[in-house]
Amino acid sequence: MSTIKITFPDNSVREFENGVNGIQISESISKKLAAEALAVEVDGEVWDMSRPINKDAEVKILKWQDDGGKYTYWHSSAHLMAEAIEEIFPGTKFGIGPPIENGFYYDIDMGDHAITADDLAKIEGKMAEYTQHDFPYIRKELSWQEAYDYFKQKGDDYKLELLEEHKNEKISLYKVGKFTDLCYGPHVPSTGRIKFIKLLNVAGAYWRGSEKNKMLQRIYGISFPSKKELDEYLYRVEEAKRRDHRKLGTELEIFLLTPKVGGGLPLWLPKGTIIRETLENFLRQEQKKRGYLAVVTPHIGNLNLYKTSGHYPYYKDSQFSPIKVENEEYLLKPMNCPHHFQIYAAKPHSYRDLPIRLSEFGTVYRYEQSGELNGLTRVRSFTVDDSHMFVRQDQLKAEVCDVIDLIQLVFNTLGFKDFTTRLSFRDPLNKEKYGGADELWDRAEREILEAAEEMKLNYKVAIGEAAFYGPKIDFLVKDVLGRTWQLGTVQIDYVMPERFNLEYVGSDGQKHRPVVIHRAPFGSLERFIGVLIEHYAGEFPLWLSPLQVVVMPITDAQNEYAASVVNKLKQAEIRVELDTRNEKINYKIREHELKKVPYMLIVGDKEKNSNSVSIRRHKKGDLGSQPLNEFIKSVTEEIENKKITS
Repeated sequence: MSTIKITFPDNSVREFENGVNGIQISESISKKLAAEALAVEVDGEVWDMSRPINKDAEVKILKWQDDGGKYTYWHSSAHLMAEAIEEIFPGTKFGIGPPIENGFYYDIDMGDHAITADDLAKIEGKMAEYTQHDFPYIRKELSWQEAYDYFKQKGDDYKLELLEEHKNEKISLYKVGKFTDLCYGPHVPSTGRIKFIKLLNVAGAYWRGSEKNKMLQRIYGISFPSKKELDEYLYRVEEAKRRDHRKLGTELEIFLLTPKVGGGLPLWLPKGTIIRETLENFLRQEQKKRGYLAVVTPHIGNLNLYKTSGHYPYYKDSQFSPIKVENEEYLLKPMNCPHHFQIYAAKPHSYRDLPIRLSEFGTVYRYEQSGELNGLTRVRSFTVDDSHMFVRQDQLKAEVCDVIDLIQLVFNTLGFKDFTTRLSFRDPLNKEKYGGADELWDRAEREILEAAEEMKLNYKVAIGEAAFYGPKIDFLVKDVLGRTWQLGTVQIDYVMPERFNLEYVGSDGQKHRPVVIHRAPFGSLERFIGVLIEHYAGEFPLWLSPLQVVVMPITDAQNEYAASVVNKLKQAEIRVELDTRNEKINYKIREHELKKVPYMLIVGDKEKNSNSVSIRRHKKGDLGSQPLNEFIKSVTEEIENKKITS
């Protein structure tokens, strides 16, 4: 008789004897815990609470707080929505209905009927009604032929197409109320677990993501166990709309996207250019301290360069078509790496030369589908704060630690305090996907783990997520709304030095391969600035704000003094403008407040006669008067220290 080991939320462990037909966890735990549990994790795989376990296994109870619990909750909510849709709109055909990072959706085919706001309200109401009935989610396993016959009888072509990819497999269906769907699971025990629901919007989606297929309607929704959580989520949604970088980017004159230039090709306006250059200068100074060597490479390269790297033709769908020049073909640069490899290979190197750290703010080009373009966060032209570090194997750990330190400095300076890291390693059971010798991979992964521990990173290991050329570290940053963005990255590369025949002469007089570290704290400058706009809601810290101070005389009599104030601020390298428009002062204050200018200096006769300024701070209002020299000193200190708040 085998045993089943169960790990409870309080980390206590109990063992159960495994019966002939297996055990159901819901019947083996207390009623209180069963009422809170949404699913179980069986040897790392999420299952229904009612699914019998008939093998020796380690089981963890999943509640709402767990990722697997949320996944199950939202998956079940999608089926609940489908049940309501089928009741209200008989004959609807269903595509897929998965949980997503926040909530769920279902793709539906309703013929010519377009879902309206009133329809969403009706569906939402029917879902609430079904939660009161507390219908169970029932799993049923069939042979492939039985499942095929079932959906053939229903005339459901979408499910039949999916089934064609799973021939000779055991098929599972789930039934809730009158709705039955092809589904692997898992689901919560019953609909009564789903408490507070909101259907958010409808969008178009091609079946299986292909433009060759029919356009379906996709209904998005969200659900929570408590009204408080739903209200907080809806607040964040509205706040995200207010912070949308596309909206603020236009209002604050940061960047411009126009079809006359082309989709996904942003134009940086003067204020946006200041933000860009300020970020670049900040990183350049830090890199200079750490021994980086700046280089510049062209925007195109010979096609053979990218064939050597392996990026072409394997990734040609994400690249622009080659350009024919005389008898050669060129490619808009999709990445900077091969160019930097040519710089390294241009002369011989000794082990004493290493590490060599080449850096570039290099603009690259990727072909993104028009439907995937999104402001600055998904573009076709973007600039990477790229660096390629050529190191000896014995230098790898120290260099990785230094890169981690630099990325942490960038995040902390910009106010990103909440970030985690993902250590992406290769799958040891599928080694053919990866290049490089086993011993090099083992050593690199070990040293990355040691570096993560030494730098006290909050990390998770992701097996099978490594790049084909080596393990990597991805930095996952949460913004002020709790949304996660992947920003910085560190990647170890054993394959490219081999492909480009990169060498150095070791202390033994023999030729050796360097290890390459790919590194980008910002990632894409465009995407990073898009995230910053939304994180700060356009209210940048003073050191990063494109306009730091505006000076406003109350009447024309103070214009000359106001101009002298501006000149002194400019001499202190403070970004300042003079506003002498013939408008009332309160009108000007409101306007500059909307433009999120950090400081407004108002000067009248009193300030003119005392060589002072009356200070207003964005969102804080009147701070009183101060001698001009003292104001310049305090503002200069705030800028130099890169303070997030004053």
